[in-house]
Amino acid sequence: MNSADPRLQKLLGGAALAGLRARLRRHFERAAPDAPPGVLRLGSLCATESEALALLTRRLPRQVKSMQIDVAALDTALREAGIAGSLREALEWLDGPIPHTAMMRAAALASWSTVVAGCAHPALAEFLGTPAAAGLLKRLARQDAAAAAQLLERAASVLHRLPVAGLARAQLAAETLGNAHALDNGQAVATLVLAAWRQYESGLSQPGGPPDAEADAPGNAVEGRVRDVWARAGVLVNELARPALFLNLPVRTGALLPAALGEPAYLSLRRLLRSPPSWAVADVTVYVCENPNLVAIAADCVGARCAPLVCTDGMPAAAQRSLLVQLAQAGARLRYHGDFDWAGLRIANYVMRTWEARPWRFMARDYEAAATDAPHTRRDLDGAGVEAAWDDALAPAMRRQGVAIAEEAVAASLLEDLGQP
Repeated sequence: MNSADPRLQKLLGGAALAGLRARLRRHFERAAPDAPPGVLRLGSLCATESEALALLTRRLPRQVKSMQIDVAALDTALREAGIAGSLREALEWLDGPIPHTAMMRAAALASWSTVVAGCAHPALAEFLGTPAAAGLLKRLARQDAAAAAQLLERAASVLHRLPVAGLARAQLAAETLGNAHALDNGQAVATLVLAAWRQYESGLSQPGGPPDAEADAPGNAVEGRVRDVWARAGVLVNELARPALFLNLPVRTGALLPAALGEPAYLSLRRLLRSPPSWAVADVTVYVCENPNLVAIAADCVGARCAPLVCTDGMPAAAQRSLLVQLAQAGARLRYHGDFDWAGLRIANYVMRTWEARPWRFMARDYEAAATDAPHTRRDLDGAGVEAAWDDALAPAMRRQGVAIAEEAVAASLLEDLGQP
């Protein structure tokens, strides 16, 4: 039959019974294909639905709120009347095929399992084994398994190129994916590549490489965090932004000096990744400060005699992070100082944890001395505060005094260390 029997249209068709048909269809959607017909229980029936069900089941028409239907008996009645082969067939004639939800779900799971099993890169495969991966992949592929397989294939082709030595992100995208913008922020392939690279980094023990260490950094924008992850893979994004400021960093004999002795200088992320200097800092104390002004003060007051000094310029961005990684890997002993305020403690917690730096005149006793000796630099502390991971007494002392002290205000004491031979 190409269309429903007119008697079926009269018994169960029409807009007034659309809700009833939808409830009957759900019964078959949820049932297994080989399940026996069973008994169907329907409640909250209106008068029109009650009457239609009575006629279908050959009962006396009367209004009831609920009804039990023997599906096998109804199938027989429909066949004997020549209206339809079964209730399911009747519903399909009226409103189209009824899918098996359980079968569709099982098929979808099988297709997604095949997609994941076919992943061609170990870091990507490891990421796909994490709890968050399935939801992310389905969202990026818009629930389409075929699209997901293509995304994974493209992400794997990028990951097979990593790490690189200072390759521009646009060039990497063009060479691997044929589109210079395919790895821009927000692109699905880029999201997968970054997630897999973070997963890969989580298994590394080298300093400066924890996958989500920057996630708790205050004021660190998403763009900055993404740029940092790419940088750790050797990929350049906005490579000339926020270069790393330093003073008197030594290099090995014969290596090209990155700057004139005694003069502050900058190293871009591009330079640090493409042609990093050969640092001669094994067992050398390298001081790290938060504010560029301190580097200028040190250059003015100590100049060529100043100990090696690096500036994070607030929360370190990609260039500063890359420089600190290189110095730590070259064996430098890092000592850190920053502002005595809550943001300064957050930055210090991050730097000391990530690169195993030690505090540099950044203890509770140093704060108490500064609060006494430099009252003209005071700023009120506000907010709930941050605990200093390296000194349990520092945050309580700051709460008690209630004042913030800028790093520049204690420059005289810091210069005592920087100016020693």
